[in-house]
Amino acid sequence: MSDPRIRRVSESDVDAVVGLVHELADYERAPDECHLTAQQLHTALFGEAPALFGHVAEVDGKVVGCALWFLNFSTWRGVHGIYLEDLYVSPSQRGSGLGKALLVELAAECAQRGLQRLEWSVLDWNEPAIGFYKSIGAVPMDEWTVYRLTDTALADLASEA
Repeated sequence: MSDPRIRRVSESDVDAVVGLVHELADYERAPDECHLTAQQLHTALFGEAPALFGHVAEVDGKVVGCALWFLNFSTWRGVHGIYLEDLYVSPSQRGSGLGKALLVELAAECAQRGLQRLEWSVLDWNEPAIGFYKSIGAVPMDEWTVYRLTDTALADLASEA
């Protein structure tokens, strides 16, 4: 195996990253909920006003991991941060340090841009990921619960406008 490389996602990586996102959905026991297409990801990353950013992990010329993220904003700190939407490394590459390398790159992105937070969500049952995140100093936000509106609930609320 050649040295792994962490780099910004490029247009030629889109199909591979879509495949990784679908693998992640399968790993998270929700394959039917993932509808991401290459066109959607391409537009989000490289369209007229991209709001999604990404890095990939590459080994022997093949994309084997990815980190997809966007900027959020902390009103309490008064500055932007990074919200990591997806972090995924192919099963054959897990334990090789690529997940940490992707997070190191995002931490460096925060430092270079003056961003003060790097945060993400993890499923409660994903003990390997939780252990990994704690090992690098990440702190769970136990007092916070994520709420979400989608599909009919979102449309119903919007119809009140």
